[in-house]
Formats: sequence, structure tokens, C-alpha cells
Amino acid sequence: MSSHKEIKKVTTHTLLQLKTQGSPISMITAYDYSFARLFDTAGVDAILVGDSASNVMAGHETTLPITLDQMIYHAQCVVRGVHRSLVVVDLPFGSYQSNPDIAVASSIRIMKETGGHAIKLEGGEEVIDSIRRIVSAGIPVMGHLGLTPQSIYKFGTYTVRAKEEAEAEKLKRDALLLQEAGCFALALEKIPAQLAGTVSRSLNIPTIGIGAGPECDGQVLVMHDMLGINNEFKPRFLRQYLDLENQVTSAVQTYIRDVKSRNFPNQQESY
Repeated sequence: MSSHKEIKKVTTHTLLQLKTQGSPISMITAYDYSFARLFDTAGVDAILVGDSASNVMAGHETTLPITLDQMIYHAQCVVRGVHRSLVVVDLPFGSYQSNPDIAVASSIRIMKETGGHAIKLEGGEEVIDSIRRIVSAGIPVMGHLGLTPQSIYKFGTYTVRAKEEAEAEKLKRDALLLQEAGCFALALEKIPAQLAGTVSRSLNIPTIGIGAGPECDGQVLVMHDMLGINNEFKPRFLRQYLDLENQVTSAVQTYIRDVKSRNFPNQQESY
């Protein structure tokens, strides 16, 4: 009997229970099989296949260029590495904004073609019809408020959102609307900690923060940031748990030296 049978899978219901118990939710991004397998084995609650793949995997400046097909490819890779974690997949820019029919069609493709467990999309009141339709199709939706990177050209900057009263009030309204529309959880990105706390307490569904302070019901970080794969990106909200940029560079330089000096491969490493 395979050992995978006994693994209790994390579901959207599990995240709700964690919020009720006051037990914080851990989430991290992944984009391929190998890292997804490591994170799943490490015991993370949820994995986000983020459209941040556009930046960290494809080298684009923004999240806008990544396509639905590319997101599906990344999600397929991630799902193959996961036995326990809840896998949430971002709907990329352009795959849901134009109308609810397209939003539902994009979400169905993700669910059918990747085996992921839920989708995430950005925005409040303006995408509420799409969210209702996706949820009616039986697909769990995670909302995303605050800094919404797909709207970077509208805002023109990645600074903290909702510092002004009007925007903070809209965010609170949007959060309740998203809950009402059937979202199972809500990502809050780069907003004042106090506002995030207020919103988290006002909702029955869990909030997962990135740069939104300690009072959210969970936290998410981009794997490349928290593992220090790209040391240039050092926002205040980031805690870096490894320095892979320097460790990898140094390991590869040692390998190059060993090859150049004919130290590698040695006799034991040859047949």
C-alpha cells in the first residue's frame, strides 16, 4: 500500500479551520516539479503557482507578459511534485479581465489541464461577476487585494497601497464583497499592517499576507526571494532564509575550477 494514502491533503476547508483555530497558514510560491516536491515534503500548507513566474522564471520586468498556456505548464509541473499541499494557480493578465465568460473558460482550463486545486485573481468590485461565475462552476477562488501587480501600469509604482482613507475604505468593502461572492481566501499585498488586521478580523475567510504585517491569517513569500536566489530584490517585508545566490555562484565557480584543473572527475568518479 502506497504511503501517499495516509497523507491528509490540505483543502480549502483546512485553511478555514486553521483560521478558526488561530493557527497561521504557511504558503510559498513554486513553478516547477523539483521545488514543489521539496516544499510539499517540508510541510507547507499551500503552494502558489504565481504569475511572478513572469519575473523569476522568464526574466520579464512585470507579470503582464506571461500567458495562460505558460501558467498551465508551470502548474502541471508543480502538481506532479505535490501530495499534500493545496495548489493555487494565478490567472494571468488578460485571461479574465475582459468578461466573465473568458474568466470562467480560463479557470476551467487551469483546473482540467493542471490538476491544481484553486485559482487566484486580482481585483475587487470590478471582477466580482467573474468570481461569482467561477465559483458557480465549482472552482475555488482566492481573491487578491492591495498591491495588484497586474495593474502596475495603472499605479505606476510598486509602493504600499491603501495608505489613504478612501483606498483603505474601498479595500475593506472589496474584501467583504469577495467573501460574499464565494472566495475561500484572500491575498493581501503590501498594505498597512493595521488595515490588514482590521480586514482579517472582519472576514470569516482566511487572509494571506505578503508585506501586510503579522495580523493576517497566513503569510506567502516568493521562493526566489526567501531563498535568496536574487539578492537584488530586498523589500522591507522580506525575510531571507538562505543566500542561494552566493552559495550557488561559489559552488559553480568551484566546479569550473575543478574541471579546468582536471581535478574533476577523479579516478573514483570514473568507470
